[in-house]
Amino acid sequence: MESQLAHRSTTIVGILLAGLAAGGAWYFAQHRGGAQELILYGNVDIRQVDLAFNAEGPLLKLEKEEGDVVRAGELLAELEPDVYENLVSLASARVDAQQAALDKALAGNRKEDIERAQADAAAARATMENDRITFQRKAELLSTASGSRQAYDDAKAAFDEATARTLAVDKAAEVMRLGSRQEDIDGARAALQADRAALALAENRLARTKLHAPADGVILSRIAEPGAILAPTSPVYTLAMTDRVWVRSYVPEAALGQAVPGRSVSVHTDSRPGTAYHGWIGYVAPTAEFTPKSIETPELRTQLVYRLRIFVTAPDDGLRQGMPVTIRLDPAKEDAP
Repeated sequence: MESQLAHRSTTIVGILLAGLAAGGAWYFAQHRGGAQELILYGNVDIRQVDLAFNAEGPLLKLEKEEGDVVRAGELLAELEPDVYENLVSLASARVDAQQAALDKALAGNRKEDIERAQADAAAARATMENDRITFQRKAELLSTASGSRQAYDDAKAAFDEATARTLAVDKAAEVMRLGSRQEDIDGARAALQADRAALALAENRLARTKLHAPADGVILSRIAEPGAILAPTSPVYTLAMTDRVWVRSYVPEAALGQAVPGRSVSVHTDSRPGTAYHGWIGYVAPTAEFTPKSIETPELRTQLVYRLRIFVTAPDDGLRQGMPVTIRLDPAKEDAP
């Protein structure tokens, strides 16, 4: 009888190895058929985020209520967009105007304008030629004493004026033929780029009047109501994100070798005792929660606690934030997920 009791005490009956209170978690190990199963305790840790507009203005409408399940990218709320829409319209008009200016600079002058400038140059040359002939005649008359000095001077002044006018008109016609300067084209292109950037900024500000869910989750609280004047970063909703659910637990230094990243675990709750959630250890803290003494005795080493983060593979509504859970590390399951 004593041998049977001794056998049962080593193979069936759970042997308490250690217990501690650290962050609300403690552990024990039990033997099953010669293999040791590590059991940890922890709590479900779901991330929360306060959702806010990165814009200001009156709150137009809210799409969700507390407890609603939302998906990533789903529309949650809107601000009144009138001011932001007008800014987009203004920026768009400036882009169109500057694009037209650049197109004009690149296209050069119209054919009709070039032909008119060439015609003006031809008329100026004709006038200059007529004034040259008149001046030449006055000069011949003056040399034979048949003409007056005044008539000679008037003819010379008219010829000089016609010559200068012809030179100016010829240059204007050449400029008209060549079109815009490269510097003007570069300036118009840079101005267009600046206007396009202003338009993109205005469109981005308009897009910020709509609040979308950053991830799958559940609305925990509805903080603002339609009509409220919101400043940037003013919270509107509190969202519990459910795309990744993990369990926060602790493992003592004596069992640290069993809690390695990638190891498969099963997670159990009191509300569903017959249901096991599968997961894996994703993170083990590199340091203990509390700084130990420089030199520890074996007794002190068993009191060092390391934080674990255990990811749940397929979470559902049965796991709620803060819920206490039991984690079992089966020695036969050491594969990574």
